[in-house]
Amino acid sequence: MTIDELDARLIALLSAEPRLGVLECSRRLGVARGTVQARLDRLAARGVITGFGPDISTEALGYDVTAFVMMEIRQIAGHDPVADRLALIPEVLEVHTITGGSDLLCRVVARTNADLQRVIDGIVDVQGVLRTSSIIALDTPVPYRVLPLVADVPRRAAREP
Repeated sequence: MTIDELDARLIALLSAEPRLGVLECSRRLGVARGTVQARLDRLAARGVITGFGPDISTEALGYDVTAFVMMEIRQIAGHDPVADRLALIPEVLEVHTITGGSDLLCRVVARTNADLQRVIDGIVDVQGVLRTSSIIALDTPVPYRVLPLVADVPRRAAREP
């Protein structure tokens, strides 16, 4: 099993209040400080916790437009060379290889719709990109989240034989 109930509670606590220290986490969870530290070390070593950095609001930085750009690429050298060049564009937040009619999906941000055109032009200029298609997000009614999954893992494990 990846995580247990205590791990899930620890992750939820740190997600809600990421600036808490190990001692305060141990107090709130009712376990020893060493237990919390050992759990954090184990979760990080196993790749369950991938970082402790702050969540950043792109809107607060002036990037009010979010879009998804699907790309067809020339696959002579695979996806990696194109992805490496896309990573040099600051407004490209993430790149995924996908199935279907396109090869890559990017989540990008821009300051305005006109600025989005500049970002897309930069993507189209990347060597290996053949064609793009874009979708502008109007709202984010369910933002990126993982806590429901975290809470469900121990429950699911308890139900499995």
